[in-house]
Amino acid sequence: MVNTENSLLVEKYRPTNLNNYVGNENIKKSISNYIGQNDIQNLIFYGPAGTGKTTLAKLIIKNIDCDYIYINASDERGIETIRDKVSGFASVASFKPLKVIILDEADFLTIQAQASLRNIIETFSRTTRFILTCNFIERIIDPLQSRCQTLKIVPPSKLDIVKHLNKITDKESIKVSKINDLAMVVNNNYPDIRKMLNTIQLSTQDNQLKLDKSILVSSNYMDKILSELSENKPSFTKIRQTIADANVDDFDELFRFLYENAAKFLPNKEGTATALINDHQYKANFRIDKEINIMSLINNLIINK
Repeated sequence: MVNTENSLLVEKYRPTNLNNYVGNENIKKSISNYIGQNDIQNLIFYGPAGTGKTTLAKLIIKNIDCDYIYINASDERGIETIRDKVSGFASVASFKPLKVIILDEADFLTIQAQASLRNIIETFSRTTRFILTCNFIERIIDPLQSRCQTLKIVPPSKLDIVKHLNKITDKESIKVSKINDLAMVVNNNYPDIRKMLNTIQLSTQDNQLKLDKSILVSSNYMDKILSELSENKPSFTKIRQTIADANVDDFDELFRFLYENAAKFLPNKEGTATALINDHQYKANFRIDKEINIMSLINNLIINK
């Protein structure tokens, strides 16, 4: 189903039923069974940004008979949100057979908030279900994970995404002169489908897709950084330019990527790399300019070569 009232492609083509949801066939079967029973387990969807976690959560509540509340935990991450909004909604009587609370980006919830949520899940287990979405499952405390069915949202293949985007451009009467143009959009933004749709919309003029390479966000910027860090004398300037060209404003994935590949650029010093990454990832929570923080990390990694 297409939301014809919305001018944003990312919202206009947000799936409202499982038939229009691309990928994750096994998960779709489980969700289909839940919808058929008009009940769900407490769920945690995790995986890379833009791969359909929030879409799947919203799809569920559209297809079962429930009252629901949506909370963006990156904006409301403290224990007050759990005590006031979550507990308040869960404790209020409903005429529907079920209540569902979506906590989007739940990995931003504080430890205290997560601990409080654990008790609320148990207290209202007869009437209320919870759907949590997050990029990093390791940031969700174990007691919460044990109370939920944890499902990893895997990005669809690049070929499946190209086919999906081709259907959308056809429906929008957007002329694509070269099929490679769609492939380029996918390659430069994979696995973030949301960014792909935004790029297509931004690059469409007079119903013609005209790609501007300056606005394409390079998905392989992390590989370029790794390659430069692996040199005998890495260039701080080159890495800074790579990050600037990629136009990235969230470096959580880069922190994890550097941690997983520490042996490649600081062999026999993985412990040092881990300590530096951990320190700067923690500081990122308190820095307004996150690019300065990540470049501080890069500088420290180069110094320890």
